[in-house]
Amino acid sequence: MHLLLASSPHADTFGYSMPPPGLLRLGGELQRMGWEVGLEDLAYRQAAGHIEAGDDLCASAARWLLERGPTELLGLSVMGATLPAAIEIARLYRAARPETAILLGGPGTTGIDVPVIERFAWIDAVVRGEGEGPLGDWWAQPAGQRSWRGISGVTWRETGGTVVREPDRPPRKDLDQVADYAWSLLPPLTDYKALTGESEGLTPLDSGRGCAYDCSFCTIGRYWQRRSRPLPAERLAREILDLRDHPGAKQAYLCHDLFGADRRHALELCERLIAAGSPVPFEVRARLDHLGPELLARMAEAGCYRVLLGIESASHDVRERHQKNLRSEVDPLAVIDACEAVGIVPILSLILGLPGEGRAELEQTLDLCAAASLRHGVNLSLHLVNPQPGCGLGEDFGEASQPIEGIAPDMALGAGLSRAERGWIQRYPDLFSSFHLLPASLFPEGEADLRRLAAMAHGLPELWHRYPRTWNLAQRLRGGNALSLWEALQQDGRSFAGWVMAQQDRALLACLRWEQASIRVATQAAATASNPHETPPSAPDQDWLPRPAGEVILSPLPLGELAQSLRSGAPIPPLGPERAFAIVPIGGTLGSVRTLQISADTHRILGWLARQPKQPRSAAPQALQPLLAPLEQAGLVVS
Repeated sequence: MHLLLASSPHADTFGYSMPPPGLLRLGGELQRMGWEVGLEDLAYRQAAGHIEAGDDLCASAARWLLERGPTELLGLSVMGATLPAAIEIARLYRAARPETAILLGGPGTTGIDVPVIERFAWIDAVVRGEGEGPLGDWWAQPAGQRSWRGISGVTWRETGGTVVREPDRPPRKDLDQVADYAWSLLPPLTDYKALTGESEGLTPLDSGRGCAYDCSFCTIGRYWQRRSRPLPAERLAREILDLRDHPGAKQAYLCHDLFGADRRHALELCERLIAAGSPVPFEVRARLDHLGPELLARMAEAGCYRVLLGIESASHDVRERHQKNLRSEVDPLAVIDACEAVGIVPILSLILGLPGEGRAELEQTLDLCAAASLRHGVNLSLHLVNPQPGCGLGEDFGEASQPIEGIAPDMALGAGLSRAERGWIQRYPDLFSSFHLLPASLFPEGEADLRRLAAMAHGLPELWHRYPRTWNLAQRLRGGNALSLWEALQQDGRSFAGWVMAQQDRALLACLRWEQASIRVATQAAATASNPHETPPSAPDQDWLPRPAGEVILSPLPLGELAQSLRSGAPIPPLGPERAFAIVPIGGTLGSVRTLQISADTHRILGWLARQPKQPRSAAPQALQPLLAPLEQAGLVVS
């Protein structure tokens, strides 16, 4: 084998449910050059049990690679979190096969390529940026005489130990010339999905490369020399549509970080997919200032159903300090509302504790999240910074950063767990600050502040997901903000539901009952949808008496008006006599419900149906017979 490429192992579920698209693309490129190439996704091998987890992870991974047979070159692709494992795997591999050249590549080497070569004698070279060009130049040399000398984009070691950093290589301009994916070199996509039971069939595509920004907390802009290039629209549309014939693929995940930065390109892609009938749902990663109502409408029509938006902070000053370069007039809630209007679900990513964030800025961020939670389907994700090497915060605070017991670093989930990895992390903290948090000295109360922020990041998104209206109503009734409400909850010590019940406020209790019933109905609908034939009908041709589709609750608040008031900031409607509301699942939408106000007569009919044993439809009283069909049409009952 000429070359073996492997992605370093980790145990992050999202990562190992999908093959790495960059590795697949690079494998295809090397095949096109005429190489005999092998690919290994060690995260998949770990999840599948082909290599051992725990303290034997790196040794087991090295053995797995060695069993692939001799190779001229071993290349390990790394993120910051998987670099320690790659270092140990390479060390063990070199001991067993000293004649093989060993190369590292990937964003995990950004800014530390020279010290990696200096400190780890078994690493021969680091490729900075795209691998196709440097590897092609290396391969073009005569066999037995291959050297990294003069190959731009490579940092390498001479025989005498001197580290040579060749000039940067300009990123490839024409992405239409990239190779097709080498799908056959990795396990089938269906095997990936079987590992986690992931039913979405989400399939990653190398939809573009690079980022033109230099956010202080991210290495990607620097890794790609702050250049961004989408895959040409015609080519990308073809690769998305090709997934129709790919076993296990149901939806596309476009991995480029800046969808919509080139608006003309994004619109052209949408038009091509619409012309094909929009047969493949897809999700994208984008910035708030690259999405507007017109583009979002075309994206939805083309099949886009989800978008990841990095907001980072609600404070413009904090964003500016960290080079987000997002115009102050961009309103995050307006973009979220535009997504909701066309049925695209936004995933909002925000960072707590960025330098420059005081209490007022934290309040802004949490209030934005609380307001966003009222929008349908919004998913909120809160993080703490890991000052990775190769980014601004890493340069400023990496040496003084530290791990904190009990707070898992977001950028390193599922990595750094074996004894060998931990040893390297402790020995070279400057190279592995992806496992650290910002220095406690940056915070007024030190480590206690970091722990409070970590508790918010862990606990608040789940509360907002389950009880968005009750949370926002409590916030309004208390006259405070999301941060003060969270602090009151932490001081009280009870669950949110327990705290609400202790307030003995009729409006809060009614809202809580509403959302708890909605959760039960959604959960039951999801369970039924995933097991539709759990109980086979005893008489499939029998017309059975219908059953209530969800639950009925009584509320002294007009729930529809309440929801509108919470979103708009209008006064909360006054309490009144109790009215009946039916909460029913939305057909065809897993886990979604709607709430309908119903009459007293409808309430009584649904109660009567709920009490009946399973029996033929003809068993219903004659007066009730003509009412069953309208109830079914309204979704209030199901047969």
